[in-house]
Amino acid sequence: MSSSEIGLGLIGAGHHGIRYARHLIQDIPDVQLRAVCRQHPEQGLDIPGSGAVSMYGRPEELIADPLVDAIILVVPPVLHKDLCLAAVAARKPVLIEKPLATSYRDACVMVDAAAQAGVPLMTAHTLRFDATIQSLLASRSRVGRPQHLVLTSHIETKERSADYADGYGRRGALVEFGVHQLDLVRVLTGEEIHTVQCVLDQIPPAHPETLAKVHLRTMSGMPCIIEVGRVAAGRVGRAEWIGSDGRLIADWTNRHIQYTDSASRSEEWSMAQSLTVLTTLREFIHALQRKTPMPITGEDGCRAVEIAEACYRSAEAEGVSVTLPLKT
Repeated sequence: MSSSEIGLGLIGAGHHGIRYARHLIQDIPDVQLRAVCRQHPEQGLDIPGSGAVSMYGRPEELIADPLVDAIILVVPPVLHKDLCLAAVAARKPVLIEKPLATSYRDACVMVDAAAQAGVPLMTAHTLRFDATIQSLLASRSRVGRPQHLVLTSHIETKERSADYADGYGRRGALVEFGVHQLDLVRVLTGEEIHTVQCVLDQIPPAHPETLAKVHLRTMSGMPCIIEVGRVAAGRVGRAEWIGSDGRLIADWTNRHIQYTDSASRSEEWSMAQSLTVLTTLREFIHALQRKTPMPITGEDGCRAVEIAEACYRSAEAEGVSVTLPLKT
């Protein structure tokens, strides 16, 4: 597949979907956004250069478009499984916004279908491409032998439609944005997760959680703590990595890193702003062009959903330890 042959179809043109569309039209010259599917196709796209983009109201019409070679899904996650399976049946590669699915069972079905068909599947865990996270990864050897990892993500509460939680299978903050941290644990430690303990302020599906406190242990036994929550104000995105030789604190909200060594000497540096969605798109397209494995696979997305599923099972059992891998 050469660059001139790649035509992309975008399903979902809400606030986040429009961000994808704008990057595809304005920032990536070697591909073409051929089609967009949205609830009201008559609205078109209010983006310069979008005049030639076909508009559809039904996803199956876009998937069937012969000019569309690959599909991007930016829709409520409860729709991911059916749309992914339809794209795989049409043998069209898929990029899916996180979370890959709202349940571990659905994620496994999607990954298995793509693998059996030989269709590339990528999960858009965009935080992996944040410059602060990348710098943290490049600096992690400075802490020496890793001993403890803490990840914190607080995001402001926003006005939502009454049925917003339905799009996440009546689950809340953990799968809405906390799944980024569940993915980062594997990326930063380079390990799979062995056990999970979790406490939620509310138990889905009756009441989607707004606060999750998670204790993980990796296969080597390293403890990891994650706190995810909706807050009134004051966004926080931070990783604290403690090791035998020092400590790294990475604040990806404010794009800042501090390193303190075992002698209490500190060093600080700042990072430029990251266009993580744009980088995600470029990596997806490059993998298609070069016919190389996706940089963030469907399996990666499935592992993050599996950890989330373990969190819910633990919380439902009042914080009991759950061992991975799970049975579907």
